[in-house]
Amino acid sequence: MTKSHALALIFCFALAGCQSLPEQSHGNSKDIAAIKQVVESFRTSLINKDKATYMSLFFSDKPEDIGWQFVSEDTRLEHIKKTKPDAIKARQIPSNNFISLIDGAVAAKEPREETFSNIVIDTDGEIASVAFDYTFLANGQKTNWGKEMWQLVRTENGWKIFSVVYTIRDKWSVGEG
Repeated sequence: MTKSHALALIFCFALAGCQSLPEQSHGNSKDIAAIKQVVESFRTSLINKDKATYMSLFFSDKPEDIGWQFVSEDTRLEHIKKTKPDAIKARQIPSNNFISLIDGAVAAKEPREETFSNIVIDTDGEIASVAFDYTFLANGQKTNWGKEMWQLVRTENGWKIFSVVYTIRDKWSVGEG
């Protein structure tokens, strides 16, 4: 066996060992269950237009205290730039916050829903991260989708969402549609 063949074989074995394992949650099962309940309460509060429950999931009721940021996918951004040339991938928009999401759902005549899949939770019992794929539906129609990540803190009143970041992909995006 030549030296280059041996190196190629070693490289292949290394790659095989680095293949990702199935996604898993890490932490105490009681905390993971409680965090999953926060995710489910978020989902059902949008469906039920239940602002009180939704607001109780957050660390604060003030938009300036909760991180809330989207990032546009590149192809979507290029489409937006046709009508808004100053558009950027991740503009901080004060009116785009956690309260505007629930207010929009409550005000809408048609149903609103956000579905979650591939949920991964990591916690040490005091702080946590939750990552998942999401799809946002208005009147049963898929309007946008992407990845979403939350940071949570465990308070005396249970787990609370401290920040949310998410990508936005839509009909103009490349890929899943």
